[in-house]
Amino acid sequence: MTQPGNLKILAVSGSLRAASYNSALLCLAIESAPPELRIERYDIRAIPFYDGDVEKQGDPTAVVDWKNSISAADGILFATPEYHHSIPGVLKNALDWAGRSPKGVTNASLARKPIGIMGTGGVAGTARAQLHLRQVLAETRSYVMIEPTVVVPSARQKFDETGKLLDEAVRKQVTDFMAAFAVWVRKIRSIA
Repeated sequence: MTQPGNLKILAVSGSLRAASYNSALLCLAIESAPPELRIERYDIRAIPFYDGDVEKQGDPTAVVDWKNSISAADGILFATPEYHHSIPGVLKNALDWAGRSPKGVTNASLARKPIGIMGTGGVAGTARAQLHLRQVLAETRSYVMIEPTVVVPSARQKFDETGKLLDEAVRKQVTDFMAAFAVWVRKIRSIA
């Protein structure tokens, strides 16, 4: 039996907006998580644009912190918005850095890491962005949980402008997702 708080999860919002619905969804996930998960939010705002010339000189401090945080985590939870049928550039940039070692070898800190993906957005939720994120994470050899999923459409009807949940059906969906994610992390950590 896993002890309370035994599994460290890094929670990352792909949105930088202060009143982000995806950040609100991430907060709901943290509130709904089983006690065995110890979840820490990580802000990717400080990660600079990926630049191979900069990488040759050594990873910037923010990148080192990002990679170390990923390495120290038992799993990662992403909440992503959908921008033009894809993930936000800031999230892709963070993953570009995380998928590389200081020597330029791919699949560094994300390799064999258990991943959960959720998101909320417009009419289609974030289904296309989540698919794109899965494609990116396949290249990093991450283990993305397939189901259940959390694709919450019509974010403005599910959360108010302060991030308060307005639709209790979403809470159940997220609670079920987080329970399954805990099982996924334990399973992957036992074989990776």
